[in-house]
Amino acid sequence: MKLRVSAVQYQLRTITSFDQFAKQVEHYIKTAQEFSADFILFPEFFTTQLMSIENEFRESLTIDQLPNFTEQYRSLFMTLAIKTKMHIIAGTHVINKDGKLYNVAHMFYPDGRIAEQAKLHITPTEVEEWNMSAGEDLQVFETEKGTVAMLTCYDIEFPEIVRMAKAKGADVIFCPSCTDDRHGFHRVRYTCHARAIENQVYVVTTGTVGSLETVDFMRGNFGQAAVITPNDVPFPPKGILAEGEINQDMIVTADLDLELLYQVRKHGSVTTWRDRRTDLYPDWENQESKTLV
Repeated sequence: MKLRVSAVQYQLRTITSFDQFAKQVEHYIKTAQEFSADFILFPEFFTTQLMSIENEFRESLTIDQLPNFTEQYRSLFMTLAIKTKMHIIAGTHVINKDGKLYNVAHMFYPDGRIAEQAKLHITPTEVEEWNMSAGEDLQVFETEKGTVAMLTCYDIEFPEIVRMAKAKGADVIFCPSCTDDRHGFHRVRYTCHARAIENQVYVVTTGTVGSLETVDFMRGNFGQAAVITPNDVPFPPKGILAEGEINQDMIVTADLDLELLYQVRKHGSVTTWRDRRTDLYPDWENQESKTLV
């Protein structure tokens, strides 16, 4: 099984309407379609661009108002997924559920279905400044091209959650991110590589670039897209199939071969998934089996 993925280094810029947001989104999706991508990934918090739209008092919107765009957001990406026959992982969007704000990754299927995965680990800034709540469960999602998971930014820094995703059958981890400086960027990037090596999976990640001058905590962005592999002979030595130019408005595309993953899990120079010492630490594979019984 092979699949082609595109990842967008989304350029944040001030806008005045949802239509401007939609046109920018469609530009990237049409670009991925021209490359015959099966999946396209947008970054975490890229819909905060909508907060730069001014209210009647010429003030930027607040995080509490961002969920007001949820129906338009879902309608836009559902329509584009059906039209292009692509799986669109539309970054994350903040939703309001029972009076609480959640940072939720969305995948739009070509048949109109929508999958959601709330961010499970919330950073101090998200809690203290935006009053964000953490999701409660991890899911993986079946597609005609394989089983995938969506783990957002800070989530990828916790090895246990990726172990669980692999135990549930995920071969590809999509990691939308949003980091404002080099420190945060490299935390996410390095741990994406670690998770790919530990679990012998692909990781596709990307981040926001540019700046929203009137939106607090989105004034600085440091981002780069990358398609990351395990470090073994069938793959590039550095474990990078493709990567963008840092902080540039662009899209990267690469092909993922799932059969190569299955081969290295059985016969690789290292077999990190098979060689887990489950006599010393939890065996997430068996934990998931018990859950499913």
